[in-house]
Amino acid sequence: MRKRISIGILLLAFVLIGAPSFSTFAPAIAQSTAKQSKPPAQDLIDINSATADQLKSLPGIGDAYAQKIIAGCPYTRKDQLAQKRIIPQATYNKIAPMIIAKQSK
Repeated sequence: MRKRISIGILLLAFVLIGAPSFSTFAPAIAQSTAKQSKPPAQDLIDINSATADQLKSLPGIGDAYAQKIIAGCPYTRKDQLAQKRIIPQATYNKIAPMIIAKQSK
Protein backbone atom coordinates (compact mmCIF):
# COMPACT_ATOMS: atom_id res chain seq x y z
CA MET A 1 0.00 0.00 0.00
CA ARG A 2 2.78 2.42 0.92
CA LYS A 3 4.61 1.67 -2.36
CA ARG A 4 1.50 2.57 -4.37
CA ILE A 5 1.13 5.86 -2.53
CA SER A 6 4.85 6.67 -2.98
CA ILE A 7 4.71 5.87 -6.68
CA GLY A 8 1.54 7.92 -7.04
CA ILE A 9 3.15 10.89 -5.33
CA LEU A 10 6.22 10.64 -7.57
CA LEU A 11 4.06 10.46 -10.69
CA LEU A 12 2.03 13.44 -9.53
CA ALA A 13 5.25 15.40 -8.87
CA PHE A 14 6.50 14.66 -12.40
CA VAL A 15 3.22 15.75 -13.89
CA LEU A 16 3.08 18.97 -11.87
CA ILE A 17 6.75 19.86 -12.07
CA GLY A 18 7.43 18.34 -15.45
CA ALA A 19 9.79 15.52 -16.18
CA PRO A 20 13.23 16.55 -17.35
CA SER A 21 13.29 16.63 -21.12
CA PHE A 22 15.95 15.25 -23.42
CA SER A 23 16.99 18.78 -24.33
CA THR A 24 18.23 19.23 -20.76
CA PHE A 25 20.75 16.46 -21.23
CA ALA A 26 21.52 16.89 -24.94
CA PRO A 27 24.46 19.32 -24.53
CA ALA A 28 26.16 17.05 -22.00
CA ILE A 29 25.67 14.01 -24.22
CA ALA A 30 27.00 15.83 -27.28
CA GLN A 31 30.02 17.08 -25.36
CA SER A 32 30.93 13.63 -24.01
CA THR A 33 30.51 12.09 -27.47
CA ALA A 34 32.79 14.70 -28.99
CA LYS A 35 35.53 13.88 -26.49
CA GLN A 36 35.37 10.18 -27.34
CA SER A 37 35.42 10.61 -31.10
CA LYS A 38 38.46 9.57 -33.06
CA PRO A 39 40.79 12.33 -34.28
CA PRO A 40 41.00 12.82 -38.05
CA ALA A 41 43.67 10.74 -39.81
CA GLN A 42 45.84 13.79 -40.49
CA ASP A 43 46.03 14.47 -36.74
CA LEU A 44 47.28 10.98 -35.89
CA ILE A 45 50.92 10.64 -34.91
CA ASP A 46 52.83 8.15 -37.05
CA ILE A 47 54.96 6.14 -34.64
CA ASN A 48 57.35 5.21 -37.47
CA SER A 49 58.29 8.78 -38.36
CA ALA A 50 57.44 10.84 -35.26
CA THR A 51 60.05 12.89 -33.46
CA ALA A 52 60.68 12.52 -29.76
CA ASP A 53 58.82 15.78 -29.11
CA GLN A 54 55.78 14.57 -31.05
CA LEU A 55 55.74 11.32 -29.11
CA LYS A 56 56.11 13.16 -25.79
CA SER A 57 52.93 15.08 -26.58
CA LEU A 58 51.02 11.82 -26.07
CA PRO A 59 49.66 11.11 -22.57
CA GLY A 60 51.98 8.89 -20.54
CA ILE A 61 54.91 9.17 -22.96
CA GLY A 62 58.01 10.84 -21.59
CA ASP A 63 61.66 10.93 -22.68
CA ALA A 64 62.38 7.27 -21.94
CA TYR A 65 59.31 5.86 -23.71
CA ALA A 66 59.79 8.21 -26.67
CA GLN A 67 63.35 6.96 -27.10
CA LYS A 68 62.24 3.32 -26.79
CA ILE A 69 59.54 3.85 -29.43
CA ILE A 70 62.02 5.45 -31.83
CA ALA A 71 64.61 2.71 -31.22
CA GLY A 72 62.03 -0.01 -31.96
CA CYS A 73 61.07 1.32 -35.41
CA PRO A 74 59.77 0.27 -37.85
CA TYR A 75 56.40 -1.04 -36.69
CA THR A 76 53.97 -2.80 -38.99
CA ARG A 77 51.09 -2.32 -36.54
CA LYS A 78 50.63 0.17 -33.75
CA ASP A 79 49.71 -2.54 -31.23
CA GLN A 80 53.30 -3.78 -31.44
CA LEU A 81 54.17 -1.06 -28.93
CA ALA A 82 52.44 -3.09 -26.24
CA GLN A 83 53.14 -6.55 -27.69
CA LYS A 84 56.90 -5.91 -27.79
CA ARG A 85 56.68 -4.35 -24.31
CA ILE A 86 57.98 -1.00 -25.54
CA ILE A 87 55.29 0.68 -23.42
CA PRO A 88 52.83 -0.73 -20.84
CA GLN A 89 49.43 -1.92 -22.05
CA ALA A 90 47.65 0.77 -19.98
CA THR A 91 49.67 3.51 -21.68
CA TYR A 92 49.01 1.97 -25.09
CA ASN A 93 45.27 1.93 -24.36
CA LYS A 94 45.39 5.69 -23.71
CA ILE A 95 47.27 6.59 -26.87
CA ALA A 96 45.94 3.99 -29.34
CA PRO A 97 43.28 6.32 -30.83
CA MET A 98 45.94 9.02 -31.33
CA ILE A 99 48.58 7.04 -33.21
CA ILE A 100 49.08 5.17 -36.46
CA ALA A 101 51.86 2.98 -37.89
CA LYS A 102 52.21 4.03 -41.52
CA GLN A 103 54.33 1.89 -43.80
CA SER A 104 57.07 3.50 -45.84
CA LYS A 105 56.72 3.06 -49.58
